[in-house]
Amino acid sequence: MALIVEPIYAEGIAQLSYLVGDDTEGVAAVIDPRPDCDAYLRVAKDRGLKIAAIYETHIHADFMSGSLALQQRLGGKTPIRVSSEGDADYDFKHEKVSDGSEDRFGELRLVARHTPGHTPEHLTYLAYHGSNDTAFALFSGDTLFVNSVGRPDLLGDDETQKLAGQLFESIHGFYADLDDGIMVYPGHGAGSACGPDIGDRMFSTVGYERKNNPYFAVADKDAFIEKTLKAAPEEPSHYRPLKMLNRSVKNSRTYTNTPQAMDASTLENWIREKEATVLDTRSSISFSSAHIPDSLNIEAKGELSVWSGWTLNFDEPLILVLEKDSDLEKVRALLWRTGHHNVVGYLVGGIMNWIMEGKPISSIKTYSVEQLHRERDALQVLDVRSASERENGFIPGSKHLFLPEIAENALDRLDPNRPVVTYCASGFRASIAASVLKRVGVTRVGTLPGSWIAWKQADMPIETDEEELQPA
Repeated sequence: MALIVEPIYAEGIAQLSYLVGDDTEGVAAVIDPRPDCDAYLRVAKDRGLKIAAIYETHIHADFMSGSLALQQRLGGKTPIRVSSEGDADYDFKHEKVSDGSEDRFGELRLVARHTPGHTPEHLTYLAYHGSNDTAFALFSGDTLFVNSVGRPDLLGDDETQKLAGQLFESIHGFYADLDDGIMVYPGHGAGSACGPDIGDRMFSTVGYERKNNPYFAVADKDAFIEKTLKAAPEEPSHYRPLKMLNRSVKNSRTYTNTPQAMDASTLENWIREKEATVLDTRSSISFSSAHIPDSLNIEAKGELSVWSGWTLNFDEPLILVLEKDSDLEKVRALLWRTGHHNVVGYLVGGIMNWIMEGKPISSIKTYSVEQLHRERDALQVLDVRSASERENGFIPGSKHLFLPEIAENALDRLDPNRPVVTYCASGFRASIAASVLKRVGVTRVGTLPGSWIAWKQADMPIETDEEELQPA
């Protein structure tokens, strides 16, 4: 007999969900599933397990919950269990779980404990082996992370102070009293904006966190609240709309259509006659060389989920330009994780099909580090990283406009008569920014491949004294 704890990691959004159960009894549950749920079905099949229940630790903001999608894949009858604490409200069929509720899956017992702070309804699930009275593991959702805690500021200013105080009580009044040896399985790893500076490890122990997590070290409630709120990263624009979607039956949305395989002329007609965004998911270098005018570039890496969340509306029709046609399902899954289900088509054969048909193309100039250093006085060098990243240094003379703010503010903050060169940490976001600038009408746009990493590697000058970006 073996108890199963199988983490399922979603890159980009750095989300962790879990398939847990007992392989002797052949029964399992899934905690906090993502919407592209084949991974759970595959693991369950490989282990000889039946998924008997689906659990949510809380109403998620950073990704589209996969509970309803997984329920549909399982035949529609598997219960979805959600918190009844904190006046949580859901408009889809569910079973309520309250503090102290217990369920068994063979020799695995899951006991819910109310741990508010990240959200009012948040539950932690303690895992026990049979009748043992000491838990061997816990699933902390977004309350406790490795070296960090969940942010309490996602429900608006009126709730933030209250939630921050509840988070203090959850950390110091619940987690701090648990046994050192309990394994901690969090809802996110490093890279998520659901908590500040989340550690690189995917799991931990209560004892390790009590000793090393900086939030356990702050025993004064007011100081804890101040530290937590000050450390919160920029809130992605899709978080609050996704939270509303995840409490709604609309969350059951799955792929609503089969994307049309479009030749160049069909795609051109779509652009001309209907409202659709052309999303080019090739690498930034490929995109810079040649792309469809007014297309948006987000490379098909895990981060596509996050940045499509920042830049696209949920129901926006999308036509994809892919590195290769076989990338279609991978890209659809990455988009689905942050609510973007409406891929209406893709360009068969990729950009070469478009070029060979003689259709109009656009390009973006790329600069080497040395070239940018020589010419930067004649350029508008635009740093599109977050404010917290910029605090650690930036290219001298560069202007700052965080990537999600570009579409709304670029024309007010930049001189349209001077070329703009974008940079970020590695070049991934710089290409997104350049494509957004061209979409809003800035015509002379370039990027710095390698961006800040390349600039530092080449020992170029660095500035640390920030100046406010003034209108040109």
